[in-house]
Amino acid sequence: MQANTLRPGLLVSLKTSSRGNVRYDKVDLDAHADGAAAVATWETTRTIADQDEYERAKKAQGRASTLIRRVCSVSAFGLLCPESNADQLEQAIREAQGVVDSFNATASLTRIACYVIVGRVAQDDAEAVRAINSEVRELLDDMARGVDRLDVKAIRDAANKARQLGGMLTPAAQSRVQVAIDTARAAARKIAAAGETAAIEVDTYAMRMITEQRTAFLDMREESEEVKSPEVESRAIDFAPIAGE
Repeated sequence: MQANTLRPGLLVSLKTSSRGNVRYDKVDLDAHADGAAAVATWETTRTIADQDEYERAKKAQGRASTLIRRVCSVSAFGLLCPESNADQLEQAIREAQGVVDSFNATASLTRIACYVIVGRVAQDDAEAVRAINSEVRELLDDMARGVDRLDVKAIRDAANKARQLGGMLTPAAQSRVQVAIDTARAAARKIAAAGETAAIEVDTYAMRMITEQRTAFLDMREESEEVKSPEVESRAIDFAPIAGE
């Protein structure tokens, strides 16, 4: 059966927007056919009426977004928040809306907005478990490939993403991911210390350790079909009758 690796949590959809204060004017410079292709060239001019207000709007948008993101785990499917952090998420949403309201109250040309939709992810949701496990496997694969290719940046990028996603995993699954992260980061430090021109051997121990942790996140769905007796086609054989029968 599928290993239980997912903590119950919330799927958070976040959107921020900004309107006003900026105008874009586009001028078509050239449009012509190049064989079967259509080629067009244009020039776009951006005009910001109030630069200071524009910068404040960007900062307020970023602040509102950060307040919500920092209590969530980042995944390929969006922001995920452990159910145990639900109160923190609710507080973050209120603070983010306060940032938006405070800016809009003092701005004359710009209006920003922050929208949040929250859905529930059950711990026993088979599709959610498979989706998260799939992403964890991909990140562990990325770490192993980074070690194999001596690519420090790839190792660290995958390790950072795995660490962020770890907040949505059960303690046992999280500890396995942490072993892979620690192993990968240690390998990255060795690669970085060797220098770009130094020849070093691939850390096979690190690759093996990372690969071993991956087994906890395999998709082990089993088909519950009834096992039938095999049907075998064979030629009938006529035996000579036995005396006395």
